Amino acid sequence: MWEWFISFLTSVLAGIEGFVGDWGLAVIILTFIIRLLLTPLMNHSTRSTARMQVMQPKIMEIQERYADDPVRQSEELRKIYAEMKFNPLGGCLPVILQMPVFFALFSVVRDVPADACFYGILPSISTSVSAVLASSGVVAALPYIIFDLLFGVLTFLPLAMNTASQDAAARKQSLWMGGIMALMMVWFGWSCPAAVLLYYVTSSLWGVVQQRVITKRVMEKAKAEAEEAAANSPIEVDVVRREKKPRPHKKN
Repeated sequence: MWEWFISFLTSVLAGIEGFVGDWGLAVIILTFIIRLLLTPLMNHSTRSTARMQVMQPKIMEIQERYADDPVRQSEELRKIYAEMKFNPLGGCLPVILQMPVFFALFSVVRDVPADACFYGILPSISTSVSAVLASSGVVAALPYIIFDLLFGVLTFLPLAMNTASQDAAARKQSLWMGGIMALMMVWFGWSCPAAVLLYYVTSSLWGVVQQRVITKRVMEKAKAEAEEAAANSPIEVDVVRREKKPRPHKKN
């Protein structure tokens, strides 16, 4: 199955290259196609997340009022999730669906010509930063280094954008973790084929623009609809707190 997917992806990439005449541009176009196909799923996930944000006070009420019975608490939370059509794993699905393409590119670039380039900016999309640096020096490797640094920056940027609504302590922790992840991605990208860097940089740029423009509008609209629906037909939660018996005092 995996070999079939790699063969299919290689054929698609070669077909795009035959049309546009550049392998690097073909990788970018392939990335755009994948992100376009995932946009409806991303928007659905955004709407679901917005609805759950509206219901967050009700969720906290359930957690507080029924803290002494996790089983019943889970039942009531499932009712909320079903009513709001929320899947806790839905936000991860677009990322998960992109991962096979990301890893398949490591194999795909082995089948492209050695001189497959990106308009001369990257003389070979199958070569890594470390390989170019070792064989041709810093000047030749500079474009590859820039893309590798973008790999790290565009790992950090979406995480930083998501911390805007957090309190100072949580934001500091998130930024710290994002910085560590960005450094790890730069280290990882140092030995990645340039085609993989192109794919990730393009996909991340798309994600940043989508988050700033499309996602914001979709979320605002979904929140307004969820607030109106909650006002017209509020969800009733049948939760009863167990009476806690007083603890017996120890005799001195």
